Amino acid sequence: MKKYLLSIFALILPLLNIAQEAQEVGIDQKIDDAFESATGWFVRAIFYQIDFGGGVKVFWVLFPLILGALYFTIYFKFINFKGFFTSVNIVRGKYDDIDHHESLIGAGDSTPGGDNIETIAIEDHEGEVSHFQALTAALSATVGLGNIAGVAIAVSIGGAGATFWMIIAGFLGMASKFVECTLGVKYRDISEDGTVFGGPMYYLTKGLNSKGLGGLGKVLAAVFAVFVIGGSFGGGNMFQVNQAAQLFEHMTGGEESFINGYRWVFGLVMAILVGIVIIGGIKKIAKVTDKIVPFMVAIYVAASLFVIFANFSMVGDAFIQIFNGAFSPEGVAGGAIGVLVQGFRRAAFSNEAGVGSASIAHSAVKTKYAASEGMVALLEPFIDTVVVCTMTALVLVITGNVTSANAGLNDAEAILLTSGAFESVISWFPYVLTVAVVLFAFSTMISWSYYGYQGWAYLFGRSKNTEYIYKVLFCLFVIVGASISLGSVIGFSDAMIFAMMVPNMVGLVILAPKVKEELSKFMKAIKAK
Repeated sequence: MKKYLLSIFALILPLLNIAQEAQEVGIDQKIDDAFESATGWFVRAIFYQIDFGGGVKVFWVLFPLILGALYFTIYFKFINFKGFFTSVNIVRGKYDDIDHHESLIGAGDSTPGGDNIETIAIEDHEGEVSHFQALTAALSATVGLGNIAGVAIAVSIGGAGATFWMIIAGFLGMASKFVECTLGVKYRDISEDGTVFGGPMYYLTKGLNSKGLGGLGKVLAAVFAVFVIGGSFGGGNMFQVNQAAQLFEHMTGGEESFINGYRWVFGLVMAILVGIVIIGGIKKIAKVTDKIVPFMVAIYVAASLFVIFANFSMVGDAFIQIFNGAFSPEGVAGGAIGVLVQGFRRAAFSNEAGVGSASIAHSAVKTKYAASEGMVALLEPFIDTVVVCTMTALVLVITGNVTSANAGLNDAEAILLTSGAFESVISWFPYVLTVAVVLFAFSTMISWSYYGYQGWAYLFGRSKNTEYIYKVLFCLFVIVGASISLGSVIGFSDAMIFAMMVPNMVGLVILAPKVKEELSKFMKAIKAK
């Protein structure tokens, strides 16, 4: 490990001068302009808006996401509601012992579904991480700046009613997350040393091949892999550290801050910390996230509850505003565009359901029943969107920070709006929020590094050389992201994350019957327990 860390530092040192020069002479702006001219067509295509009149414009990619989630909710008989308590029990470990009852799995079925023929000799290996660790690893990529900045943008665009649509989107997303994470485990690969490789690249290839659509599966898998790599460098890396550095600079004096003009130092520290974690693989990532995620979510929710109970008399009126505003044109526009689009465009789409990224982390779980992890995964949108995002929205509504004057906020300004809402009740909380944002950014980066690497490994192979090339590049982009502002690069990478939904959703719909089989098998195992 020391050898590879030294390699990272050797590559980082020359980059520091470049980053510093970029701030002084505007090289970043020149790069930004050139990049926009080359890739603008792709960003515009992905984020094309359909105008419904009355100022309501909706990005086209919302439709497959929402319609897909609604389809899965109905197809699986409201698994997002009926399976909630079973999911909680799985995380608690209540059903762990059924993995050891071979008679429940089925004769000769040594893999989840029995269809991973090329690795059948060793795929009775259970996996690398626990249900809880897989959940926190995936949550660390979704619980982040979107819960703070994205929600503020949503309610400033659509008013309090945006919160209602945010909650609905969270509940529907639970069904999509169940489907993709079940498939992630069912079609995963496990190498001879026990390392797990999973996600849309594998279930698109293997799953569609089992349906006689092998050619289509390979194309969709390759397209997805390209998108997830691009998204990991931008939305899952550069944007995260950039926003964290901006807030840290603001809270330490703004232009008078000791890091003003030296944000590369912040990036360097983050790069070192990220590098130490990601070199250890998913096991090391899971060990970090299963401590950071519960802590930061608990702190944020506790502060939100404090603000809410400190203004308890206003809670009833806040819910009236949310419900009444939900069916106004402003509410619909804010809920759809503000939360489902603005939040995700800034690398923390409230739940990432239907995008496929989370299935990469969940595929590493220790289980022989694919549907068991799908059940665990459906808790993600509930925690991230229904709980954490709703808490932020309530704080903003109660403290009176829902005004049309804030409709033009960018992400950095939106974070400060949320910080100010908390500060109106807890004077010292902005400092705590700064720490939380840095932790959010850190945990998001380490999880997205894993996502991006899986796409990288799928395209370029699983050798140690290709692995460390990716990881070194990822750490370099941490410094770049903190040091300079590349708006078009971030916009392009965010478009790639959103574009991941296209090949993934095609596979999810075609493979839904396979998921139903896995669910039936798991539920029978629970009953026979």
